Amino acid sequence: MNAQVNPVPSEQRPGRIGILTFHRCINYGSYWQARSLLEGLRQRGHDAVLLDHRCAQARRAEWRCAFQPLLPERSPRSDFPAYAAKARKLIEAVNELPSSAPFDLDEPGTLEDDLDLVIVGSDEVWNLRHPWYAGRRAFYGEGLPTKRIVSYAASFGNHDVSEGLAPDWSDRLRRFDAISVRDRNAREMLRDALGMEADMVLDPVLQFPPEMPPASAIAGPGEDTPSEPYIAVYGHSFPDWYAQAMRAFAEASGQKLVSIGYRNAWADEQRIDAGPDDFLRLIARSSALATNFFHGCVFALRCERPFAAVASAYRANKLRDLMEAVGAEPPLADEEDAARRLARLMSEPLDPAIATRIAAMREQSDRYLDKVLA
Repeated sequence: MNAQVNPVPSEQRPGRIGILTFHRCINYGSYWQARSLLEGLRQRGHDAVLLDHRCAQARRAEWRCAFQPLLPERSPRSDFPAYAAKARKLIEAVNELPSSAPFDLDEPGTLEDDLDLVIVGSDEVWNLRHPWYAGRRAFYGEGLPTKRIVSYAASFGNHDVSEGLAPDWSDRLRRFDAISVRDRNAREMLRDALGMEADMVLDPVLQFPPEMPPASAIAGPGEDTPSEPYIAVYGHSFPDWYAQAMRAFAEASGQKLVSIGYRNAWADEQRIDAGPDDFLRLIARSSALATNFFHGCVFALRCERPFAAVASAYRANKLRDLMEAVGAEPPLADEEDAARRLARLMSEPLDPAIATRIAAMREQSDRYLDKVLA
């Protein structure tokens, strides 16, 4: 059967809307997808807020990951001040966004807010293999004090369709009034578990694109050379063959490699302490992007920058399905022919058909939102 959206009479148009997502992850992608969805809904005239869930275990895990993101490789203590500065900037930026009063993630009934609708997503909110959010029932809609509940661009992350979804989790999702997902893995999971065809929608960063910074506000990788061409690097734990191929391309093209948010020893410059706005500016100013992160690809598409993605085990589903959805080339998977293909991807403008595909998906996503927010 097709995904069902229960029509809402105009007199029951949702008032206050809560967004339940991973907004406090110390991660640029998590911040920007939460902010983009929030601002997109508010631009539509809705009273939307982030549901400010708290969990001591998740907070400790976030801070451990913030200072040691490259495990099992340990970050040098000399990088700690930069990682701390990055974390503070992200937390301060989140705190500036409209949100509910804090509540216990494992006791969502304590949320003191008069909500007409909760939107779960975006992000991998249904990932039962997530290192610290797995199994949190609130993301499956349980215990939330709201009249209606839907999802927007939800994902199961690296919980693959081949692993299936246990009946108790499926039963929770059956209670959603409408479901949309952002990747094929999630759509197939719901087809197998619920017998439904979920709506496919864009990640909020592409659906409600952040405003591009003006050229005058964009600084280059070095204060003394603001116009020097450079390649942005976003991610960590890249395969050696990919790093070597990217290094060779940078040298051949006379460009620097500038690593954003994480240390990559093969880059020329480290911008570990970049805040979320710095992250956007640095990608917007770059000539191209090297990444193994989902939102690295998303921001390359948003900023219309050439990019060469490489798959990692944790993000393989997300990267593959995003590239498939927008009609981009699949991520690099191995060393074979890597140097030639990487150089081509980093040198050529994005295929115009990608923008056409994104525009069509934006209309599709708007139709889903029109129905659930009517």
